[in-house]
Amino acid sequence: MEKYRNLNKQFINGEWVEGNDDSEIKNVNPFDNSEINSFKGANKEDVDKAYKAAKQAAIKWGKALPQERSAVIQKAVKIISDRKEEIIEWLIKEGGSSRVKAEVEIQITQGIMKESASFPTRSHGYIYDSITPGKESRAYRKPLGVIGIISPWNFPMNLSMRSVAPAIATGNTVVLKPASSTPVTGATLTAKIFEEAGLPKGVLNVVVGKGSSIGDDFVKHPIPHHISFTGSTPVGRNIGKIAGENLKEVSLELGGNNIFVVMEDADIDLAVKAATFGKFMNQGQICMSVNRFVVHEKIADEFVRKFVEATKQLKYGNPSEDVVLVGPLIDHDQVERILKDIKSSTNDGAMIKIGGKADGNVLEPTILDNVTDDMSIAKNEIFGPVAPIIRYSTEEDAIKIANSKDFGLTGAVFTKNTERGVAFARKVETGMIHINDQPVNDEPNAPFGGEKGSGMGRFNGKFVLEEFTRLQWVTVQHEPRDYSPFA
Repeated sequence: MEKYRNLNKQFINGEWVEGNDDSEIKNVNPFDNSEINSFKGANKEDVDKAYKAAKQAAIKWGKALPQERSAVIQKAVKIISDRKEEIIEWLIKEGGSSRVKAEVEIQITQGIMKESASFPTRSHGYIYDSITPGKESRAYRKPLGVIGIISPWNFPMNLSMRSVAPAIATGNTVVLKPASSTPVTGATLTAKIFEEAGLPKGVLNVVVGKGSSIGDDFVKHPIPHHISFTGSTPVGRNIGKIAGENLKEVSLELGGNNIFVVMEDADIDLAVKAATFGKFMNQGQICMSVNRFVVHEKIADEFVRKFVEATKQLKYGNPSEDVVLVGPLIDHDQVERILKDIKSSTNDGAMIKIGGKADGNVLEPTILDNVTDDMSIAKNEIFGPVAPIIRYSTEEDAIKIANSKDFGLTGAVFTKNTERGVAFARKVETGMIHINDQPVNDEPNAPFGGEKGSGMGRFNGKFVLEEFTRLQWVTVQHEPRDYSPFA
């Protein structure tokens, strides 16, 4: 099977074309900083063309039979399986994924696609009893029309597909803008897959451009009815503001400062295994990654000792080596930002138990003990392989710590008393939380989303189906109605 080509172009109305902006976007391998390819960036005229193509395609695609929409997605799932090694290669070299992370990303990408393939026959309206004699009251479900999707770099294929697949399954058309750091795995690879699967032209369009050039225009353009964004909270707030001013709906999945609570009765060995995965998968560059470990003071010493021993076993370095589990951060700015927070926190009394150094863009898996909730490493979203340990004495203290930040994405609670764990979890201001498991969980039929500064809206299953469709109320007056005293 010949590998895909021309992945460094815009995809507008079924054509692979050069962007019209003066800027060049260099696509760089984050491990060795070698150039993979480059894009001629899109400008606002390209965005306009893409949205107009999507609007035109929406007329026919919105009326496509359920089996047609489902078949295209099912074929795309098979193409991903057939091209799995090619996709893994891209995820490793473009995003710094380990092979394990790339395998996981493909699995969850196909999961939401398979779920989405069922949407065309699950999308239904309603018939209600009317309060008016002789009237039939109906509600028809219909596509929104055109959806603009902005995806991030950390799980680029999955976090694009979790909006793309449901959008096209429900009869919408799409314009997709990926992060400039991962334009291929975030967008053009997906476009190629759907092109090969037979998706009609204009249903999916891709514009690769700098946020400074097309970001605001992408959101405020008059054509899209809904903007789906995954990324940082500051950018998400700005998108929400622009969309609100233009009366557009939004789905926003933003940052997190997720807790991992270990109660005094927890199975410590189980908690350590989960902690290692929940913190260091993809170098901690996951919105769901643990940001703060909140550990009861009675068992904190044992937890830290075993966590350090487990972390010592993690291989880090070149992600193209199969044994490596912790690869590079996406760029050196992220390394410097995290090292600055480590230094600030150690100056305030935190203790480095392991790690704390970087080689290029590879930051060693790091554990900090004696952290307090007001230190930089606890206040800020880390998005890197650093585990701060905060010790607590009472359950009230743990709840206070859990709810102290303007984030509420996900979390974890470890205890042998399941109902105690559930009771604690219900007090945490978060969209998702898991008992005796780490917080990096995403299942295609479960509601995914956050509270507070972590966003609004829900992805997956029937929840995203509701996000990407609207209801139209239609009534039929079967019998003449009494309008007296007017007539």
